[in-house]
Amino acid sequence: MVPAWLWLLCVSVPQALPKAQPAELSVEVPENYGGNFPLYLSKLPLPREGAEGQIVLSGDSGKAAEGPFAMDPDSGFLLVTRALDREEQAEYQLQVTLEMQDGHVLWGPQPVLVHVKDENDQASGHQATATVEVSIIESTWVPIEPIHLAENLKVLYPHHMAQVHWSGGDVHYHLESHPPGPFEVNAEGNLYVTRELDREAQAEYLLQVRAQNSHGEDYAAPLELHVLVMDENDNVPICSPRDPAVSIPELSPPGTEVTRLSAEDADAPGSNSHIVYQLLSPEPEDGVEGRAFQVDPTSGGVTLGMLPLRAGQNILLLVLAMDLAGAEGGFSSTCEVEVAVTDINDHAPEFITSQIGPISLPEDVEPGTLVAMLTATDADLEPTFRLMDFAIERGDTEGTFGLDWEPDSGHVRLRLCKNLSYEAAPSHEVVVVVRSVVKLVGPGPGPGATATVTVLVERVMPPPKLDQESYEASVPISAPAGSFLLTIQPSDPISRTLRFSLVNDSEGWLCIEKFTGEVHTAQSLQGAQPGDTYTVLVEAQDTDEPRLSASAPLVIHFLKAPPAPALTPAPVPSQYLCTPRQDHGLIVSGPSKDPDLASGHGPYSFTLGPNPTVQRDWRLQTLNGSHAYLTLALHWVEPREHIIPVVVSHNAQMWQLLVRVIVCRCNVEGQCMRKVGRMKGMPTKLSAVGILVGTLVAIGIFLILIFTHWTMSRKKDPDQPADSVPLKATV
Repeated sequence: MVPAWLWLLCVSVPQALPKAQPAELSVEVPENYGGNFPLYLSKLPLPREGAEGQIVLSGDSGKAAEGPFAMDPDSGFLLVTRALDREEQAEYQLQVTLEMQDGHVLWGPQPVLVHVKDENDQASGHQATATVEVSIIESTWVPIEPIHLAENLKVLYPHHMAQVHWSGGDVHYHLESHPPGPFEVNAEGNLYVTRELDREAQAEYLLQVRAQNSHGEDYAAPLELHVLVMDENDNVPICSPRDPAVSIPELSPPGTEVTRLSAEDADAPGSNSHIVYQLLSPEPEDGVEGRAFQVDPTSGGVTLGMLPLRAGQNILLLVLAMDLAGAEGGFSSTCEVEVAVTDINDHAPEFITSQIGPISLPEDVEPGTLVAMLTATDADLEPTFRLMDFAIERGDTEGTFGLDWEPDSGHVRLRLCKNLSYEAAPSHEVVVVVRSVVKLVGPGPGPGATATVTVLVERVMPPPKLDQESYEASVPISAPAGSFLLTIQPSDPISRTLRFSLVNDSEGWLCIEKFTGEVHTAQSLQGAQPGDTYTVLVEAQDTDEPRLSASAPLVIHFLKAPPAPALTPAPVPSQYLCTPRQDHGLIVSGPSKDPDLASGHGPYSFTLGPNPTVQRDWRLQTLNGSHAYLTLALHWVEPREHIIPVVVSHNAQMWQLLVRVIVCRCNVEGQCMRKVGRMKGMPTKLSAVGILVGTLVAIGIFLILIFTHWTMSRKKDPDQPADSVPLKATV
């Protein structure tokens, strides 16, 4: 078997035939060629004016050529695509034409006969040669077809490549190469190449062989031979330098072109420099259909895939560029493409909190007061796209509120611009909307683009005012607990209700009614001295607004105790109360014969007597200046008649009323059920029991006698049927 790089093609084409009828070309191909395919066989002399035509390769009958042959449309070379076997077919008859698309023939047909050269016809060893015999017609050189040599041929040099002959006489051969190349000729006309050839350095050489006599004179014009260096796949595809990052907007549709790769291969046009592309990374994600990028294997165009991209991503694409159309044994290089996914304004700004408040503001708050601070965010990355604009959408028809914010900030302040009025509007619901300054791409703003601020207006009321700035009262040191001193009143008692209390009553001598403002002694004034004063602070709070209050000092002057007047008991008609305690009591009135009260000079003061049991079991509450209300203090009081001492005082006079109260059990209607005594002539309990027992004993004896008599009567006449025995009874 002969290596492919050792064979040499020789073609001899007669030039005498007319141009319209090209002579048949004869081409030899070594059998079982073991080199790379496709193998360039011969370049056909196609006319230049037919460059726009189509090269058609067919068999001798005009049908499409069968077998492993093809034409390279760029170079015009006849190719064989696989190894041939002479035993299967020794020769192939082909014809080549140059035609237009409409079938018009521009050139040809050119017959080509391909001979499959037997392996035994090849020389053995490391230096096999192919011979080109140059025929001499009338002592002239006959032109021959170009010689094709594979570049980087790995053989022993000098390597025989062809042989020429000059018939007649002594001849010396002289070789010239244009440009100078590694070629030489010996005396026998054998042409040699002395080293490896590199197509990238020089693709074609023109050799001139001169036939000279011993004096160095040419016998004829030199023979010109063209040596074409055939390409070998010895160059790696080279990617273009890495460019700056390619910017792709976010949400670009699938199929958008990112870039187009253009790798170069220094090999000659053909399969050796046929480059295809394959995407290496990013690799498909697990569980995710589709890829973010796609590469056209032929054109090298990089486009977007179905997988969406996110703004801010920087992706490095690795694309493999392979020659030999990606076939095994070729070279490859990795091309890099950097892709930066740029942001677009596809996110609408939104507030962090959609509901704020309620916020309470007094109606006298000054304009310019900060009401609330709202914060909005934007998911876009580009600072320009995060610029926001705020506005009050509704809830502020009167312009009571306003907004201010920094242009590059997501914080907006809601401020008060006008005075509030509780009567005009006790509450406000201000809706603030945020929008993107730059036009939004994609869906519009969502519900988060608005925030509602609820503002409650608090009514502002003036603090309460008492009818006096300070109060004074005098009381004898002997005054009993519950003695009336004075009444604290507001300056405007109709418009508002006050709740009164005492502050700094360290001795606990005084008490004040919460709502009426009446001040009484809470206990006996033990420890007080005549002429001393006792000061407490009276505080009045608004019942509706406890934070609003007023206060005034109360000065108590202690007087010398008057002589104890004789208490004149005044009986009070007997009345009754229910036990257990029910919700009612008794009305106790002052002495009706008091001339001061009748003339309206002053009220009475009512207190219970000093008896501890009475103060424990009973409660007395002053109703007005002339009456008091007596009720049970305990839930249960022994049912019986009680005499309750009530001390009534007016100025320096004191009376003691003895109130007779009958405490009894009551029925459901609240009526008293009294205990009654035994009626005259009625038996006692013991006598009633005796009579009942005696009666029962007499009845028992009577029944025993009847039963005994009946039994004895049956024993006297045993044969008489029981049904016929008359009942006899003796009383």
